[in-house]
Amino acid sequence: MATVVIVDDSLFMRSVLKDIFLDLGHSVIAEAENGYDAVLKYAHFRPDLITMDINMPKMDGLEAVKKIVELDPQANILMCSALGQQEAIIKAFKAGAKDFIVKPFEMERVVNAVSKMLGS
Repeated sequence: MATVVIVDDSLFMRSVLKDIFLDLGHSVIAEAENGYDAVLKYAHFRPDLITMDINMPKMDGLEAVKKIVELDPQANILMCSALGQQEAIIKAFKAGAKDFIVKPFEMERVVNAVSKMLGS
């Protein structure tokens, strides 16, 4: 069982992801609705995995990824994007993200990404 922090400015999207992670037997230990809070919660909780939306207020996901990787170069960051955000996804990978999933989330894709990152 992995510890997870879910980051998305949409309460609905956080809820969908939380349900998927709970169904997989993981523990969602915190949620954040912007990149600034994501960095703070990552630093505090040091989760096994953090999901990261790209477009958010205060600090976007790309900036948050950079700051989290500065704190922990081994961070398992799973980007969450809408279709058509390929350029942002490429930037996220360059910043240190490990994988991405596309909204709306498909359970199988989330399972595959998590398994690949956590080696389970």
